[in-house]
Amino acid sequence: MGRKVTLSTCSLNQWVLDFEGNTERILKSIEVAKANGAKYRLGPELEICGYGCADHFYESDTLLHSFQVLKTLLESPVTQDIICDVGMPIMHHNVRYNCRVIFLNRKILLIRPKMLMANSGTYREMRWFSPWSRLRQVEEYFLPRMIQEVTGQDTVPFGDCVLSTKDTCIGTEICAELWNPNSPHIQMGLDGVEIFTNSSASHHELRKADQRVNLIKTATTKSGGIYLYANQRGCDGDRLYYDGCAMVAINGEVVACGAQFSLDDVEVITATLDLEDVRSYRGELCQPLMGGFLLPLSGGIDSSSTACIVHSMCVLLCQAVEDSNGEVLKDVRRVVGDDSYTPQNPKELCARLFTTCYMASENSSQDTCSRARDLAGEIGSTHVNINIDVAVKGILGIFSVVTGRWPQFRANGGSNRENLALQNVQARVRMVLAYLFAQLSLWARGRPGGLLVLGSANVDESLTGYFTKYDCSSADINPIGGISKMDLKSFLAYCAEQFQLTALRGILAAPPTAELEPLKDGQLSQTDESDMGMMYSELSVIGRLRKISKCGPFSMFCKLIHLWRDVLSPTQVAQKVKHFFRMYSVNRHKMTTVTPSYHAESYSPDDNRFDLRPFLYNTHWNWQFQCIDNQISQMPASPDNGDQGRLEE
Repeated sequence: MGRKVTLSTCSLNQWVLDFEGNTERILKSIEVAKANGAKYRLGPELEICGYGCADHFYESDTLLHSFQVLKTLLESPVTQDIICDVGMPIMHHNVRYNCRVIFLNRKILLIRPKMLMANSGTYREMRWFSPWSRLRQVEEYFLPRMIQEVTGQDTVPFGDCVLSTKDTCIGTEICAELWNPNSPHIQMGLDGVEIFTNSSASHHELRKADQRVNLIKTATTKSGGIYLYANQRGCDGDRLYYDGCAMVAINGEVVACGAQFSLDDVEVITATLDLEDVRSYRGELCQPLMGGFLLPLSGGIDSSSTACIVHSMCVLLCQAVEDSNGEVLKDVRRVVGDDSYTPQNPKELCARLFTTCYMASENSSQDTCSRARDLAGEIGSTHVNINIDVAVKGILGIFSVVTGRWPQFRANGGSNRENLALQNVQARVRMVLAYLFAQLSLWARGRPGGLLVLGSANVDESLTGYFTKYDCSSADINPIGGISKMDLKSFLAYCAEQFQLTALRGILAAPPTAELEPLKDGQLSQTDESDMGMMYSELSVIGRLRKISKCGPFSMFCKLIHLWRDVLSPTQVAQKVKHFFRMYSVNRHKMTTVTPSYHAESYSPDDNRFDLRPFLYNTHWNWQFQCIDNQISQMPASPDNGDQGRLEE
């Protein structure tokens, strides 16, 4: 079939302020491009006045004569029936910009100002021009009267946008924008632009041409597309030599290239390319990268909450499809990789989008396994059971071969260090397996794409650091990372009622546990609140005091002795405050790697943008804790109200 397009780019020997000669060379290049059948002609940067005008850019004459040349180009029969892309300086709202003017048949389609300036080494563009900083925004530019008389237009679009034709979409870069880490072509390619143009004034340096070629090839290797590159040629009246090398690339391959050093004043490079090649290339690259989600489902409150959020999403998606929302249906089809698919109900959609896995070890109980299986069955997720014991023993075997030692759990006579290390190995193995299954489980089912790994660490656990760094709390997205344990319980209670998920009642009733230590007679020997030394309800209060009320250890103690006076003595409050701040400071470094999550709680410990505190502390808090002790010593004795949790130091 094919959809051919013929495009031309050029290298011109333009001279500073040689408006007559520059005009002749521009027209000559357009004439050659048309003779070669081109429908688009691209020229070098600031080709009308010459790139190296330096402080002549300050002169109104330079702007005036540039518009006079533009008028000549617009009126010339040579420029008819071909899109012409020329460069010149333009003053807009009393600000001077380095611009591309794109026109067709005496109509200006767009004025595109340069957004990223070349302002280092030999370049000083910021001296004369301002960068256009309004991404994806355009304004109306009032044309000079001399141009209005030719085009019949009072205003034209001025800013950052692209051109759409009947056949394709064209986006513009200007010289240094290609070299920038955040080049405009990146987002334009993701938005569907198929042809990229770059008007350049790139001077010669040893080995620089090779960099330039690699940049142009790379620009279309990742996302496909056609790239046209135009360059200045000659010395332009200054100490630099611009070395041409106009070229055309498609899908990462240069298909046409001009000479680097040539005595020709005008060199036009033309290529006829097939847009279907771009679309086929992108079609192969853009197989659904995300075909749904994977969640390690433990049968506890946190992972069950994440699972219910996905189920809620499926409910909303099905409702939108039922309400004839075409965009939602299009997105669903894209993710599942089936253009004919229409979801029948939330459970059926969940089976397509959502994979849950219970990762059992010898320390897992049958209760949590059953709860995970039952919930997966009710929401419809594709559920798998994975036993991690072989992987854990394999890792410990490597350690044993190297050291000659085999660590033991505390229940089997091991030390605290051994006990913690054995827990962490299990947790980290689960992370590795989660990502393995996320990448390959759809492949194993004969479907394209991969799955995003979902996390399930709540805000209270993040606050205290009660999780293993780089375990299965490490994920691509953590939907509940900003939500407290208490709110998650309320959410599950709502889901149990709203969606008739009866499996949630057993999950809500069960004590939170990581199940990383050996069972005792088949029963749990470890709970989260016991490990943390405080209740989740207490953590919510402490978290709000720390962040919202901005309390340090001493001021927090002073508030809590009144707030908790009916249930805890001052000494017990002091123990909990000290214990919290020790945990907080010891584990604060974990916040630097925490999985991104939706911001939902005002005491979130997210240090990337919200909770701007250090991550390295002196964990003893000697001065602060001494102030608490001094305060207690001055208080009258009070009855002990009983400890509310294990307070191990």
